Amino acid sequence: MRKPLGAALLALAIAGAGAAPAVAAPVDSAASFGKSVDTGSVTSVVNETVASTADTLGQVLNGPKVKAVNFAGTVALSNCSGSVVRFPDSEDNDPALVMTNGHCLETGMPGPGEVVVDRASSRTFSLLNASGSRVGTLRASKIAYGTMTDTDVAFYQLTTTYAQIKSSYSINPLTVADTHPVKGTAITVASGYWKRLYNCNIDGFAYQLKEGDWTFKDSVRYTSACNTIGGTSGSPVIDQATNKVVAVNNTGNEDGERCTVNNPCEVDESGNVTVRQGINYAQETYQIPACFGVDNKLDLSASGCVLPKP
Repeated sequence: MRKPLGAALLALAIAGAGAAPAVAAPVDSAASFGKSVDTGSVTSVVNETVASTADTLGQVLNGPKVKAVNFAGTVALSNCSGSVVRFPDSEDNDPALVMTNGHCLETGMPGPGEVVVDRASSRTFSLLNASGSRVGTLRASKIAYGTMTDTDVAFYQLTTTYAQIKSSYSINPLTVADTHPVKGTAITVASGYWKRLYNCNIDGFAYQLKEGDWTFKDSVRYTSACNTIGGTSGSPVIDQATNKVVAVNNTGNEDGERCTVNNPCEVDESGNVTVRQGINYAQETYQIPACFGVDNKLDLSASGCVLPKP
């Protein structure tokens, strides 16, 4: 999993500036995992950004037309991306939730088998509008849930409700779908950190995705057009037809290595291993609504909730 170098790199890459910018210091342990901030080579990240930007322009000019997915409701973290989300049964006056990756937690990456629940947090998030402009700052009251076991997801409970966010910023939350995503679906990965949209399709699903010491189950595999980079960790994966969240972006195989950090491998039901260099992945979210009840309160014992327990 990866992390970003700083927004200045994107501006540099697009503008073609000659001077090298300073590299942002790592903000926490997630800096080297998945699609969070990458603190490695400046040159490699700039080149990747240039190539990725050109690829996106090619999709816009030559690819099929897609639904108008935008940045409204996405957020930027210090090291990752995220989004303000609600579930199908959430109420306007419920405390709002921000979804991101478990490896983006400010407390460090949860180890295999570790689950973080109801831990105090005052983390802040930059809220974006449809065009990707920052319109305000949201603050957490706690980490409601976070893990990297079976999945890679975290939920922060905010100090404000959905209604208050709507009243202050005219921003609605994204809704998390409660049905399994479908192969071939046109999707958008919306990165609040980079203020960038990646459009592609669901290529299929990995029975298990192994990365270092962690194993994720039933992961979404993208087609190659979603060449997500460091800083996109935690981005919502949005179904272009419904505008609902079907997964949370988290990792990809960078170097073609087998089952190492930043180089996840797929393992099928028979134990066969497949390595797909340059292909990126997300973790499904359709089973998560069953774990949150009245007032968006986490209930890991609820019927249908399969999130790992502490």
